Amino acid sequence: MVFKIGFLHYVCKPNKRTLVATSMLKLDEIKKPIEKEIDAFEEKFRASMQSTVPLLDRITHYIVKRKGKQMRPMFVFFSANICGGITESTYRGAALVELLHTATLVHDDVVDNSFERRGFFSINALWKNKIAVLVGDYLLSKGLQLSVDNGEFKLLKIVSDAVQQMSEGELLQIEKVRRMDISEDVYYEVIRQKTASLISSCCAAGAASAGADEKTITLMQNFGEKIGIAFQIKDDLFDFGVDDVGKPKGIDIKEKKVTLPLIYALNKASKADKKRIINLVKNHQDDPDKINEIIEFVHQSGGLAYAEEQMLKYQAQAFEILNTFPASASRTGLEQLVRFTTERKK
Repeated sequence: MVFKIGFLHYVCKPNKRTLVATSMLKLDEIKKPIEKEIDAFEEKFRASMQSTVPLLDRITHYIVKRKGKQMRPMFVFFSANICGGITESTYRGAALVELLHTATLVHDDVVDNSFERRGFFSINALWKNKIAVLVGDYLLSKGLQLSVDNGEFKLLKIVSDAVQQMSEGELLQIEKVRRMDISEDVYYEVIRQKTASLISSCCAAGAASAGADEKTITLMQNFGEKIGIAFQIKDDLFDFGVDDVGKPKGIDIKEKKVTLPLIYALNKASKADKKRIINLVKNHQDDPDKINEIIEFVHQSGGLAYAEEQMLKYQAQAFEILNTFPASASRTGLEQLVRFTTERKK
């Protein structure tokens, strides 16, 4: 169980209660136990994308320069450490995750006609769609080559399964959004595939790279899935302005994405109110006043409180799995990453 007290959390474990100041922790502080490994990984990752084609080298250099929070490699390295230790295979696992995931992001920006990512211009915005698609294909091929050349077939299967699930989850969401008939069960299936599968593969790849047995790999896979679900629910909450995140409210509504707070609110609504709100989402998603009306409807219906309750439930399930491993700096790092997913401000 986790009790919030101001900026602190009481984390209750069997026969032990510790007070941990986690809300103020930044990723750079969480990363410290594996900082040297992450720095070495960045060099290896950069090398894994090298090409003899000057244009490709310019583009991959740009991709590396606009790196994100590095949460994915952190999950890989921390997971490896609690499952036996970091090896050369761990570096390849982290690189494989990053290569295949970056490839999907490049392709997503083309599909979504998006010209910005993480505050930078997207690849398609700078080099047009045709080059962006080819760059995504190149990154995918480099991930496959890295795996095959080093005999990392188990890692390849783990990450390839995740990429397949991400694609299926995206298509399932598109299909259901068109009909606006997403139930909670379908919602969880979408985010399990679309978001949670990637974090799940990071944790499983870390365990596999350390030589863990299948039972342990599956345990870490489940751990990552719980985190990924909690992470997505937190993202849903941002859309309703629960934090000052610099992200405009209602982005998901404008894109007709049905999130957990909205699903709950619709399920609690009268038939007339449900019909009215669905009509607003379908036909008035570009009207700021209508979006605010939808947001206010969700607030008043208790959708945000319900979603936060579910997010904390998945966080607690992740802690239950993690606490089966012996205490260590890396287990603490993973604990902090779990909290970060539900306490982040953006």
